Amino acid sequence: MTLRGQPALFWAGCAAIVAGAILHVPMLAMGYGMGGGAVGIRLVGMPMDGWMTAGMALIALGLPLALVGAMPRRIVHADDLGNTVYEAADDAPLTSRHALVVGVLLLGLIIDTMKPATLGFVLPGVRDEYGIDADTAALLPFVALTGTTVGSLLWGWLADICGRRTSILLSTVLFVATSLCGAMPDFSWNLVMCFAMGASAGGMLPVVYALLAEIMPPRHRSWVLVLIGGVGSVGGYLAASGAAWLLEPLFGWRSLWLLGMPTGLLLLALARWIPESPRFLLAQGRKAELDRLVRDFRFIARTIAPDAADAVAVTKPRRRLGGALVLTALGWSVVTFGLLLWLPSDLRARGFDPAVASAMLASSALIALPTVVAAALLYSRWSSKGTVVLLVLLMLAGLGGALLPASTLSSAAALTAVIALLVVGSNGLIAVLLPYTAENYPLGIRGRATGLVAGSSKFGGMAVQGLALFGLVPTLAGAAPLLIVPVAVSALLVSAWGRESRGRSLRDLEGQAIRS
Repeated sequence: MTLRGQPALFWAGCAAIVAGAILHVPMLAMGYGMGGGAVGIRLVGMPMDGWMTAGMALIALGLPLALVGAMPRRIVHADDLGNTVYEAADDAPLTSRHALVVGVLLLGLIIDTMKPATLGFVLPGVRDEYGIDADTAALLPFVALTGTTVGSLLWGWLADICGRRTSILLSTVLFVATSLCGAMPDFSWNLVMCFAMGASAGGMLPVVYALLAEIMPPRHRSWVLVLIGGVGSVGGYLAASGAAWLLEPLFGWRSLWLLGMPTGLLLLALARWIPESPRFLLAQGRKAELDRLVRDFRFIARTIAPDAADAVAVTKPRRRLGGALVLTALGWSVVTFGLLLWLPSDLRARGFDPAVASAMLASSALIALPTVVAAALLYSRWSSKGTVVLLVLLMLAGLGGALLPASTLSSAAALTAVIALLVVGSNGLIAVLLPYTAENYPLGIRGRATGLVAGSSKFGGMAVQGLALFGLVPTLAGAAPLLIVPVAVSALLVSAWGRESRGRSLRDLEGQAIRS
């Protein structure tokens, strides 16, 4: 792995983190089978031993070392970017080098998504081991979503000034360190580590989209971005559910979070194949690396107009589009982390048998992956802006269906159709929303813009979870009337202020943003 900061410090930090994790093993081993025959590892009530304390100290030391070591020797400012852009020819094919990068980043998204996805699987075990009620346990998803919101904003900003690759490396290192939330004997420590875990998970998504937008050939960029985002999200959930099925019966809920250590180290080992943005390399004067990147990805150097090269100009069209995308992301987050997350409880409150309720949710969830494929096809073959609007409208149709008379929704078939509209709209929308954002903002602010929209896609969920802490749990019939207007407005705004990005060169899109 090539680092342009201080490699010795970076690897020393990584070594300290790994050593700190290993020092947690003795206490984890002692906790296995504790608690009156309970399955798995139970640490509640056990004081931290000397090894665990030393391990946490090493991790606290390793994180800043890795941070300083990974930082580039020169921070990039807007004036450094110039007006030269590197992009593959419009008709350039995908190569094995593209496939390798896509494979590594897809694995990164699956690993990254897997950890927050385990929250639903660990909550019953957390409540049982710590002896806490549902309201207290709800702090865990609230803290995690708060962390992802902060992480999306922080890492998006970091990616613009320190490079895409540096941000991915640091997010991965933090991910490895926070896997030890599964070793905390006290619930309050779990909350602290869960916030840090959320911050690491929130950082990967916007940076991956920004990087892929800059290295993929224009005619393949749209469908690759949508497909990798959708498959990464669905794959992360499947990995989390599979790990719960395999590991939790033997080792308990803690194993689902401890799994972040080996998977994070695997991603760190594969990071040597993650490239840096070509314009970032140019601004840093890293000519040898830039030449290799141009050769491997068949880039062509092109000049754009000086005004279009302005990396931080927040023009009126950009502000309008940004507002529309933020509103869309907020609506999506409330539907996903509010209505759909609490839907099992809502269905039981409506009088549906738990088995029937589970069957309804499973039937709706089966269409998640085909939805992503369909969204990728529409986005790349039909219209990028049109696909975003269409999926918002499908979600809006589901909200409208929730307002049907109670007698109608007492039918399992009718309610399943309403849920399916919400699932189709929400799964498809999140697959296209961040790629669309990444395509519509220039290099100097692409990370921050994508991070802002990604953070907004968590903020609504954070707000809903915060209300749930006070017993204000959203229901389908209660929340739908409040969401219909803002979701409808977001569709209108994207339709009015969005731009078509399908198959278009990023240099043309950057120029259009200034001229509009």
